[in-house]
Amino acid sequence: MKLKSIIYSGLLIGAVSCADLDLNPLSEGSSEAWYSNETEVEMSVNDLFRSVFWPGFSDSWTDDFTNREALTPITNATINGEWGTVNNIWSNTYKVIARSNTILLNLDKIQNTVPEQTINKFAGNAHFVRAAKYGELVFLYGDVVYSTSILDLEEAFTLSRTDKNTVKQAVYEDFDQAAALLPESYGSSENKMATKGAAYAYKARFALQMGDLEIARDAAKACMDLGIYELYPDYSELFLTGTRNPSEVIFAMPRSRSLNVTWGVRDYLPRNRGGWGGAQAPSWDLFHAYLCTDGLPIDESPLYDPQNPFENRDPRCAATIVPFGSRHLGFTYQPHPDSTMVMNFNTGTMQTNNDTRSVAQFASFNGLLRKKGVDEEWLPNFQAENDEILMRYADVLLMYAEAKIELGEIEPAVHEAMNAVRARAYGVDPSETAAYPAITTTDQAALRTLLRTERRMEFGFEGIRYSDIIRWEIAEKVLNRDIYGMLDVDELREKVVDQDLWFFPMTPEIDEDGVADLSPMYEAGLVKRLAIRRFEAPKQYLWPIPSKEILINANLDQNPGY
Repeated sequence: MKLKSIIYSGLLIGAVSCADLDLNPLSEGSSEAWYSNETEVEMSVNDLFRSVFWPGFSDSWTDDFTNREALTPITNATINGEWGTVNNIWSNTYKVIARSNTILLNLDKIQNTVPEQTINKFAGNAHFVRAAKYGELVFLYGDVVYSTSILDLEEAFTLSRTDKNTVKQAVYEDFDQAAALLPESYGSSENKMATKGAAYAYKARFALQMGDLEIARDAAKACMDLGIYELYPDYSELFLTGTRNPSEVIFAMPRSRSLNVTWGVRDYLPRNRGGWGGAQAPSWDLFHAYLCTDGLPIDESPLYDPQNPFENRDPRCAATIVPFGSRHLGFTYQPHPDSTMVMNFNTGTMQTNNDTRSVAQFASFNGLLRKKGVDEEWLPNFQAENDEILMRYADVLLMYAEAKIELGEIEPAVHEAMNAVRARAYGVDPSETAAYPAITTTDQAALRTLLRTERRMEFGFEGIRYSDIIRWEIAEKVLNRDIYGMLDVDELREKVVDQDLWFFPMTPEIDEDGVADLSPMYEAGLVKRLAIRRFEAPKQYLWPIPSKEILINANLDQNPGY
């Protein structure tokens, strides 16, 4: 048999004839005989949606995240072509692109035996995946190797990078094909394949990344005009394990313990429940970005009290970060150094508080714990099966608003989209403007700041921030600011607690991008520097091509600076 669709070094390689055999066992699937019926093609389409092909962007690459143990190659400016993530994303993305190409080039085999609606579903999903994955490559790497055919080994090693603008147009065409072919939904099933709305939404996201504002606006509007998505009424509940397939989710990767598809969450959980107590935690940078309930940033609002920083804040703050003194997973969460005992609501008794560093050395270094999506269901095995939401309707609304703001199209539709997202956070209808800080300004610069802040508040710990700071070209600002946390216990008591300055000893200034300057607290000796972030611009606005690809293909050149 001929060996087809071989992926070597991540490139799009197929039709490699290593050996011709006369034997083709009827009891086993083979690349020669595959795609001969609906079942085989459906299996191949389902394979496009394995989680390994949809890793998402990590919050650890951004200023929303604190890891007490280490920075990443992105946040310490050591990224290079040897980094495993650079190689894995390149390789796995090309694998799934190759599989999409193969499906599209073999659909004629079942053309006369399968209903047209089913053929369209298969083709639409393959076009969607190819578009989304080429779009991801272009965003990360710039010019990339592009092909829609099945390549043999010799041909693959002759390919060079295609200009990203050429690839970009092909991506748009694939998204349009997908939108034309895909259904609006798959009924009541749990199927997480692509839909018409996903094609529109991903096209809008890619267009914003490319700076094509009109395309982004129109694609987002097309998704909105489908009329099948709406914001889930409870922001906090949206992310819990039991909330599956809400009307807001457009595209997600399902997880299931029964299928052994989970993600480890122990780093996020309190030490009082056996977790590792903020080993991975929300950053102070993120915490300070949440507006007050009057709609003003903390350095402008009279409602903000640095000693009670959770009070009078946008509800998404307490939905994302565990408030001090609140009940969390059956315990009172309190990192205060004098709170050596806390209530265990499971037993109704006080017990030693392992979530303060005066008791447990490795409790959260900045006092913060993630709350978003966390619930009792994560216990006791520290494996979560929450669906990984990759696109939801709130993002579509804010992408639409952003495109129109940047185009200077300041009209009621912009306020309606932004206020729908904000009002949901407050649990009210957008028309109840007295119950939340409705957005009314028509100033473009002010709206830009509000939009960027809204996105940060809405999408904290959802893998969205990295794309935003890269496409807004503010990574060199936000990732060249250090990471701060609490002083060591004795010094914390002396300089902060005993001076009645707990929790934050100062209110930082917030700039036009909603970014806090925390350095004055450090310079005053009131907080501790945990790590020094670094980002090298313009180099890091693109990733390096994997070094092994450069070595095996003389036609590939490396991105500048690597």
